[in-house]
Amino acid sequence: MRSIWTGSISFGLINIPIKMFSAVQESSLDMDMLDAKDHSNIKFKRVNEKTGKEVTFASIVKGYKIDDKYVILEDEDFEAADAVKTKTIDIQSFAFEKEIESIYYEQPYFLEPDKGAANAYGLLRDALAASGKVGVTSFVLRNKESLAILKPYKNVILLNRIRFEQEVRSTEELKVPALSKKKTKEMDMAEKLIDQLTEKFDISNFKDEYTDKLLKIIKNKAKGKKVKAPELKVVHKQSDDLLDMLKASLEKKKSS
Repeated sequence: MRSIWTGSISFGLINIPIKMFSAVQESSLDMDMLDAKDHSNIKFKRVNEKTGKEVTFASIVKGYKIDDKYVILEDEDFEAADAVKTKTIDIQSFAFEKEIESIYYEQPYFLEPDKGAANAYGLLRDALAASGKVGVTSFVLRNKESLAILKPYKNVILLNRIRFEQEVRSTEELKVPALSKKKTKEMDMAEKLIDQLTEKFDISNFKDEYTDKLLKIIKNKAKGKKVKAPELKVVHKQSDDLLDMLKASLEKKKSS
C-alpha cells in the first residue's frame, strides 16, 4: 500500500507521527467506455476552452472567481489557511460511537505509526479499546477540512471521515408516513419477525454476489452465449394485507 497523507495525531501533549492509507477498495468490475460504432476507447482530455488545445496536468492551476476575475491559488495558500490542520489530526474530544448517526460516516483509512512512534501509537490504540470510546478529530485532506473519528480496528488505529451536519440534507421535503407509537397487531407481528431474523452480525457471511454474476455473464457473452434476465415480481402492493403477509413470513421462517 502507498500512503496518501503523512502527519501526526495530536493527543494531549503527545504528537504521534503517522502515515495514512486507504482502507477500502472497490469490488466492482473496471469497465471501459467505448464508442458504440467501432468499440474504440473513449478518452477524456483537459482542454483550454479558448484554444481547444489539450493542457497537461502540470500546467493546470486552481483559481477562485471573484468579480469575473480569477484569484490563482498556490500550494502555500492552501497550507497557510490552516497550517496545523494540514499536518495534524487533532483529537478534540472523545465520545461513544453509538452517539454518531451512520449517515455521517464517509471514507475509512488505516493509520500506521511513523518511525519512532510505535509506543505512543500502541498506547492510544489500546487506551481507545479499553475506554470503549472513539476520538473525535478534525484535519485537512486534499484542501478540504474533514471531521473524523479514531477507533481501534483489529491491531490498527482506523480513521473514519464523517460529514459535517450541514452536509446532510433535510428530510422535510420527503413524503413519508408520520411516526407512530401506537401498538397495532401489524407492529407486534413485525417485531416478532425482526426477533426471529435477528442473529449475530458476521461481515464474512456477506459477499459481492452481483459482481461475480456479472463477470459470469461477461464470460458467457465472450463465448457467444446469451443470458435472459429473470422477471421480477411485485411482492407487496398497497392493497395487500400486511398482517397476512407478516404471518406468512413468520411461518416461512419457522418451516425453513
